[in-house]
Amino acid sequence: MEEPQRFEESVDPLQDEKDEAILAREIAPADIPIANVLRIMKSALPENAKIAKEAKECVQECISEFISFITSEASEKCSQEKRKTVNGEDILFAMTSLGFENYSEALKIYLTKYRENAKMLEERQESGNSAKRAKKRKTDEPEGDAVDEKPNGTSEGGEEYAGGYPEY
Repeated sequence: MEEPQRFEESVDPLQDEKDEAILAREIAPADIPIANVLRIMKSALPENAKIAKEAKECVQECISEFISFITSEASEKCSQEKRKTVNGEDILFAMTSLGFENYSEALKIYLTKYRENAKMLEERQESGNSAKRAKKRKTDEPEGDAVDEKPNGTSEGGEEYAGGYPEY
């Protein structure tokens, strides 16, 4: 009878470290672009200040970790409430529960203003779209005594057109 084939596992003492490094890269937070980090850092320093490459990278990593820290707490709240989408209130809750209540108060004001502005923009777009639809319906309807208008504000017969150009 034939003996079953044995596979010997190759033992690589660094394999665990390699696996951990791969896993860390897969779940590592996305880095904020270094140009954005640099712009923020420069805004807080005197004009002639120099910033070392290591300092930029360190701040970039800290920002990414901070965002992951807050987002993880907010995500945990969502999963406890059986929701899949993290919203602004979840972020504010996470910041407060993690001890960043000073920032959360300022962000609460910002979030409220942001939502008000977004709502106004949406309403403007909707009213603009409905006005365009009404205007299109009006121009699509044939009128009894329609006069073809030339671009210079005169009609086919040469007389001045009183309506002028529509204002947008």
